[in-house]
Amino acid sequence: MKLTSRMAGLTLAGLMASTMIGGAMAEETIKIGILHSLSGTMAISETTLKDTMLFLIEEQNKKGGVLGKKLEPVVVDPASDWPLFAEKARELISVNKVSAVFGCWTSVSRKSVLPVFEELNSILFYPVQYEGEESQRNVFYTGAAPNQQAIPAVDYLMNEEGVERWVLAGTDYVYPRTTNKILEAYLKSKGVKDEDIMINYTPFGHSDWQTIVSDIKAFGSAGKKTAVVSTINGDANVPFYKELGNAGIKAEDIPVVAFSVGEEELAGLDTAPLVGHLAAWNYFQSVDNPVNAEFIKSWRAFIGDEKRVTNDPMEAHFIGFNMWVKAVEKAGTTDPDAVIDSLIGVSVPNLSGGYSAMMPNHHITKPVLIGEIQADGQFETVWQTPGLVVGDEWSDYLEGSKDLIADWRAPLSCGNFNVKTGKCGGSGS
Repeated sequence: MKLTSRMAGLTLAGLMASTMIGGAMAEETIKIGILHSLSGTMAISETTLKDTMLFLIEEQNKKGGVLGKKLEPVVVDPASDWPLFAEKARELISVNKVSAVFGCWTSVSRKSVLPVFEELNSILFYPVQYEGEESQRNVFYTGAAPNQQAIPAVDYLMNEEGVERWVLAGTDYVYPRTTNKILEAYLKSKGVKDEDIMINYTPFGHSDWQTIVSDIKAFGSAGKKTAVVSTINGDANVPFYKELGNAGIKAEDIPVVAFSVGEEELAGLDTAPLVGHLAAWNYFQSVDNPVNAEFIKSWRAFIGDEKRVTNDPMEAHFIGFNMWVKAVEKAGTTDPDAVIDSLIGVSVPNLSGGYSAMMPNHHITKPVLIGEIQADGQFETVWQTPGLVVGDEWSDYLEGSKDLIADWRAPLSCGNFNVKTGKCGGSGS
């Protein structure tokens, strides 16, 4: 063999070896998809969840990763554009080959990606309170169902504050509309009359609240204690609360209980006019226990900001991520089918004190807390459930839902099983 041809052979072998090593190195990480809006109307809420996932992945990598492999985040920006969520989800699963996705905020974004996760058989962890009426095999709901947030909030206002008139104010999409349908049915079951319920919807990013706040003020002047139950989402909350202040509506007159305003949203507001208004969540930064204290300390060190806040959807990602890690280690693989089966029954610490477990309906157990806004933008817990509440995927207050259950264990493996007919209704979403 001539020297030149031998050299060429060695070079080719070296190239093949380096390609194989490069391929092997690429396979040495487990990819995690992060599907949160970093621009548009929902960026005010979702950007911090992207940061949370980067933090959780870094912390896990310090512990050696999962199954002996490092975790690699893959971040995309669906830009508060609901159809784009489906496109980006497909890209994460098909192109980037992620093992699981953590993402979405609004229900319309979640509904947009459901067919993609079902078709491609991947896993989505959804970290935000939602309207229920769904249980899909490929989705794990770590945010609150209505019985873990909306119903307890109304109970609190009714029983502790003596509220008799109700303004149900929401952004115009599926979560507020379905939640308010459930709340309206619930209020009527408690004897509240039609004329004591006012329902109002506004578009995403709505900014002119003068007329609506004026209507709320007039509605609250009928001599009955009135409250606003707010499912207003995203940056529309900023002018809404500002207008409440301008109109002189104080918490002691017409309290607002919000389901989508937490510490992150308050960080961008002048909280002076908001003091005393309420929020219902399953976690507040102000919760006093060692697990939460350690989480806050590590989070601030990661983000490099001693004033950066934590909030409920962050805790939901903390719970969901740790459940995924535990289920993967239990299954010994990242294969979606094995992990989906392994997730049921997994229990991990939450940040409110105690443990949260993944139930057969793909919802988790959580405490419910009502918090009062303080001048510093934090919440003081004024009420909480005595124990954990199991997320109810199908509402007991809606016809067509109250006879349904979800159980993804064999042999049922159904998301909408009708206990009266004994039949599964279909895909379960």
